[in-house]
Order: sequence, then C-alpha cells, then structure tokens
Amino acid sequence: MKEVTAGARRWYVDGAVALGVTAALLVTAASAPRPGTGPAVVAGYGLLAAGGLALALRRRMPRAVLAVTGACAIGYQAVDFDVPVVAYLFAVYAAVRAGHRAVTAVASVLMLAALPVAALLAGPYGVGEALARARGALEIAWLVAAGAAGEALRQAERRADEAERTREEVARRRADEERLRIARELHDSLTHQISVVKVQSEVAVHVARRRGEEVPAALLAIQEAGREASRELRATLEALRDDDTAPPRGLADVPELVDRVRALGVAASLTVEGRGADVPAAVDRTVYRIVQESLTNVARHSGAATATVRIDCRPELLAVRVDDDGRAAPAASPVPGLGLLGMRERVTALGGRLSAGPRDGGGFSVLAELPVERTP
Repeated sequence: MKEVTAGARRWYVDGAVALGVTAALLVTAASAPRPGTGPAVVAGYGLLAAGGLALALRRRMPRAVLAVTGACAIGYQAVDFDVPVVAYLFAVYAAVRAGHRAVTAVASVLMLAALPVAALLAGPYGVGEALARARGALEIAWLVAAGAAGEALRQAERRADEAERTREEVARRRADEERLRIARELHDSLTHQISVVKVQSEVAVHVARRRGEEVPAALLAIQEAGREASRELRATLEALRDDDTAPPRGLADVPELVDRVRALGVAASLTVEGRGADVPAAVDRTVYRIVQESLTNVARHSGAATATVRIDCRPELLAVRVDDDGRAAPAASPVPGLGLLGMRERVTALGGRLSAGPRDGGGFSVLAELPVERTP
C-alpha cells in the first residue's frame, strides 16, 4: 500500500472539513421553519452548499475562498436563510493564517455592513430587527476569535520554520568548526613529519654531491616526493582553513599567484582591464580561487611553458580566462577533478558560467563569467 503524501493528506483534511461544514449549514437551514419550496429556497440551499464546499480550497486560494464564502453568506441571508456564516469564519481563519490580514480586515468590515442590508432585503423587517439578524449571523467576537486563531497558528509555524533554519545553521557552523579542527590537526601532525622527510632527503642529496658521489635515484625520488607532498598539503590546508580567521584573498592578490608560477619557470602574464575595486566580495574571492586553481594545475600537471591570465571587469560581468600551452590535446576530454568541480560549484553558486577544456591549438583553457552587481 502506497504511503499517503503530506499534500494528499491535506487534501483529505480540507475536503473533510468542507463536507462537515456544508452538512452543518444544510442541517441548520433545514431545521428552521420555512414556508414554500420556491426558487429562493433552492437558491438559498445552493448558496449554503457552495460556501461550505469552497473551503476545500482554503489553503491554496485563501483570498478567493474568503470572497466566495462572504458572497454566499450575503446571498443566503438575502433570501431569508437565517443561518450563521460559519463557512466565512473558516475562511477568515485560513486567510489570516496565510498572512492576508489586511484583505481579511477589509472583507470583514464589508461583511458587517452588508449583512444588515441583506436582512432588510429578505423580508418585512425593521432596521432594528435586521441588525439583530445580522448580529446573530456574524458576531464581531466570532470574527476576532477566528482571526486570532489564524494569526496564532501563523506565528507558531513561523517560529517553527525559524527554529528549523537555526538548527541547520548550527549544524553547518559545527561542520565548519570540525573542518577547521581537522585542518589544524593535520597541520600539527603531518606538516612536521613531511618536513622532516623533505629536509633529511635534501641533506642526504647535498652531502652526496659534496663528496662527488652519485646520488641514488631512489633518494632523488624521495626528495621530489617530499617537495610535492609539502605543496599538496599546503594547498589542502589552505582550502580547509578558508574561513573568516584568515584575511580574504581577491583580485588584488592575483599578481602574487602569477609571480609564484613565474618562479617555477613558467612564463606567466597577467592582463586586467576595467575597474575591479568595487566588485562584490564573493566575486572577488571566487576570481582569486579560479586563478589559483588554474595556475596550480598549470604548474603541476600541464607541462606548460607559458600561461596567460586575463581579467576583464565589465559593467555587469567579470570574465576570467586562464590559458596555457601544455600537453592537453584538442580532442582530449578534461578529467573532472576536485579542483575543476570546486571551481564550477563556486561559479554556479554566484549565477555565473564556467567552461574548461583543451584549446584548439593545444594546451588548456579555463573561462569563467561572473555576474556583477556593483556597489554605488
């Protein structure tokens, strides 16, 4: 047996309430003495049924249901059906619960004014008797109670939603704190051990060369592995520790990234066009991370001799492009590593676009376009 969804369950509840109210209204009308069975009586029963059944849609169309139940109530009062406007009170509750307090207040004032007029149209009643019939059909206290119940439940639901959001924020903050704790533990434990291996291997290589001895290939491999492990660990720790405790990196720090790549023997160049000083902070950080990840891949994996970084700061868009002349072949598909996935997630979160892949003339290209809403 299939599980009943929450939406279907609400439909069942709303339908049951609508049928119950309709039945109560019809029974109340049938129990009152009324001579004849003319068109007015048929219309009155029809209006009672229409007003009650409309409550089935009170969650989805609260304002429309408020108008329908109010019109039906005025209609059956005008054909001399002295029945309380119960369906309208349910509609008031639903509309206030949905947040339509002003609309409900205006509709209720109109109802209080229209019901005595409807009673006067129903038959030979005086003004005092018409007012008494209208007050019997709709007491102000009933209106206040229905509106207060709807507002109380609306506030309770709002507080529940806020509590849920607060729990999610607390869980996210705890996850960030745990990430930082792991980063610090990695820094304390692994960095020292890898540094010892790196220093010892470099010392051994240095001593062997001073003595004029041939350096074993295994020792050179250990030395290079230590250097690579240090770089990898540093990059990982920087990503893990990317929080508010460290100063944010942005466009102003991109030249430093280019200088680092130059120090590794890659002929890197940087071109910046337009004003980038007033871009949003999130875009500023994302540009830095894209250039950082792209140049890191150039230095580690591409075997490139040259790399170009171009940043174009347009009025509504900031474009970042990093090209290299590495080993990537035009027909090759890029391997979706963590770095590329991370860049794509950052760009997508800001509503931008990212394309990365081999260039037609060889090498690799990364292009990111980020929408910019500049501060005045």
